[in-house]
Amino acid sequence: MADAGAGAVIGRLIRRDLRRTLTGNALLPILFFLLVAAMMPFAVGPDAKLLGRVGPGLLWVAALTAALLPIERLVEPDRASGHLDQLALAGLRMEEVAFARMVAHWLGLGPPLLIAAFPASALLGMSGEALARTLLTLAIGTPGLAALAVAVASMTAGLRQASALGALLLLPLAIPLLIFAASAAGDPRAGALQLEAAVSLFLVVGAPFVAGAALRAART
Repeated sequence: MADAGAGAVIGRLIRRDLRRTLTGNALLPILFFLLVAAMMPFAVGPDAKLLGRVGPGLLWVAALTAALLPIERLVEPDRASGHLDQLALAGLRMEEVAFARMVAHWLGLGPPLLIAAFPASALLGMSGEALARTLLTLAIGTPGLAALAVAVASMTAGLRQASALGALLLLPLAIPLLIFAASAAGDPRAGALQLEAAVSLFLVVGAPFVAGAALRAART
């Protein structure tokens, strides 16, 4: 019964965080994603073949930079308002709070990115096959990206210039996911898709424990 009660609280927490995400600046990361995709042809040049070849990697770079935008708002508002203390008093472990935040963050970021990939791929002149591979890698990799963002947001909660520190932490940690995802989108036979899935799963499983420890430290 206690587990069922905790599950209900986590479900309410996910809905609350998702509602806060969707009613806030939810469109900002998506617009930034599309803006980066639109600017890439000016940087790379008008060569359609080149753009189609590097398009999947460029979309992943755009997705990674879009994931940086909401980092400062993922955890810090709850820490500053004392909401984390209330959840702890209600019997929730910080790992459970972090997991709920991860799920809500992915629901607010992952599916919209998949939808935004369609117009972004048109801007880059990608083929339908390249788009399909890129959508698959985004579906596999964005949960890991969301988990990493929440972990980094938890580690930088309460610090000055948290967004800048978060970017410095997230970018190098996301490099393995970015490399394997871009490789899998470019050549599905290279085995990179399995490696991307393994990295994403590792991040999803490990991030709640890292974030939970950081949240406990942030509350003290």
